[in-house]
Amino acid sequence: MKASLDVNRDNLLFATIGILVGFIAGYLLHEVMATRQPPRLTPELRAQIGAAGGEQAAAAAPEGDAGAAPAGGGAAPAGAGGAPPMQAIQELRAYVEKNPNDAKAVLQLANLNYDIRNWKRAQELYRHYLELKPNDPDVMTDLGIAYRETQEFDKSLEQFQLAQKAEPGHWQAYYNEIVVLAFDLKKFDQATQILAKLQQMQPGNPDVAKLAAEVARQRNAA
Repeated sequence: MKASLDVNRDNLLFATIGILVGFIAGYLLHEVMATRQPPRLTPELRAQIGAAGGEQAAAAAPEGDAGAAPAGGGAAPAGAGGAPPMQAIQELRAYVEKNPNDAKAVLQLANLNYDIRNWKRAQELYRHYLELKPNDPDVMTDLGIAYRETQEFDKSLEQFQLAQKAEPGHWQAYYNEIVVLAFDLKKFDQATQILAKLQQMQPGNPDVAKLAAEVARQRNAA
């Protein structure tokens, strides 16, 4: 991950100003099986623009990955090929059950569960991936976002801080830490200190400028 907007995954929780949108929780995976993963829409924004694509059915699944795994096995799916998210998850789930140490497949399945807001399963899969491939700051950041979505803020902050240690220039981890501190925990003093560092790291980043403006707005309103 480079300190740039042109990255594999802009895994950000970010605030946008406006009553209709509010602050949004990051970019979600849009092409669920792409090797090079583009920025992802947040669950909130995905719902607003009508791109949920199977989230309702996924939310109804009681445990594990959404949907039942099909019988049989075979090679890991090479790509979505236009398949609905639920079908892609079912196919990949069956493969991961038989190949639990295939790190790439585990990460794909984690991202798919993230994409449908199956947060607990996404957390489990991200943790397993980090056992296989430790110190990946992108995955730590996504795991932090998944913890934030289940209101586990201490665990969320821990993952962002671990991502910063793994890659000091990973500005998204600092960004997300600020979001949790300022908007979830209302710890504006701590958030402002980290924000000053982030602004030095990313002086021309419009997302950072928007975040700074929203932190200031909410602090003044508190």
